Amino acid sequence: MVSQSSSQKHFEGYTVNDFRLPGLTHIGYVHLQVSNLKRSLHFYETLVGLKRAIDLGDTVVLSASGKAPYHIMLTELPGARPKPARSSGLYHVAIRFPSRRELAKVFRRLYAHDTAFQGFSDHLVSEAIYLADPDENGVELYADRSRAQWVMQENQVQMATLHLNLDSLLGELREGDSGADPIDSNTDIGHVHLHVSDLHAAGEFYNGLIGFDVTQRSYPGALFLSAGGYHHHIGVNTWAGRGVPPPPRDAVGLLSFGISIPDQQSMNSIAKHFEQHGTQFEIKQHEVLHTEVLQVKSPDTMSVEFFKN
Repeated sequence: MVSQSSSQKHFEGYTVNDFRLPGLTHIGYVHLQVSNLKRSLHFYETLVGLKRAIDLGDTVVLSASGKAPYHIMLTELPGARPKPARSSGLYHVAIRFPSRRELAKVFRRLYAHDTAFQGFSDHLVSEAIYLADPDENGVELYADRSRAQWVMQENQVQMATLHLNLDSLLGELREGDSGADPIDSNTDIGHVHLHVSDLHAAGEFYNGLIGFDVTQRSYPGALFLSAGGYHHHIGVNTWAGRGVPPPPRDAVGLLSFGISIPDQQSMNSIAKHFEQHGTQFEIKQHEVLHTEVLQVKSPDTMSVEFFKN
């Protein structure tokens, strides 16, 4: 259940209502606008290993299993322009693999296809590989360490950006593992990381209004938030510049992302909470997934869609 109250308090400069998202809340999907669907499908299907679940012509929905739950939606806008470097929007979408071995398998497949990588990091809570899709949308591929290995200090999850030991990661592979192996059906979207124009406004929205908890606030120009004690479901940063505008509507990038809520009672509580605080939102049928979503806009006009798992 979602807990709520009309009282408010202040935490690290953010106005926090006694309203928290359910512990089982997580990121469900991202919806991306792409300039060439065939090219994007080669990346997400052939290289990453996601499977086609819904094909509507100019929009394709992918998932780890080829059926619900869905993870990546791609909509083609032919000739879509690149996302301006100084704009809000997607920094990266993070695809989470259930084990180091599964992450190693997809890395080996990408390497065999001469994929250009952007970085390899040990974040203490996870191990991550960074790259970009054909439209330069950032993509993180990662596997979590056990929660028992996460370190809490002063109410923050300790994270860092250290060198990733690729030899150790590849040591997880077993004889017979193949680049043609399908990805594990438990692969999902672990988090989204967003460029925002104002870090405080983003904190007020995702923490103060929506009800994610702040888990890490020590990175310069960044804030990390989650539900249920996870290291982060949402990352926000001002690394593209403070006060940057949203990208043009005809640019590639993020159209929306979905937050999975465990039950209808929690969905109703979120709607009631938004009403009490005068927040504009819309409840509608998703035009692709044909499920009810509660849509709200962030301060940077990003579409955030809550849906019942």
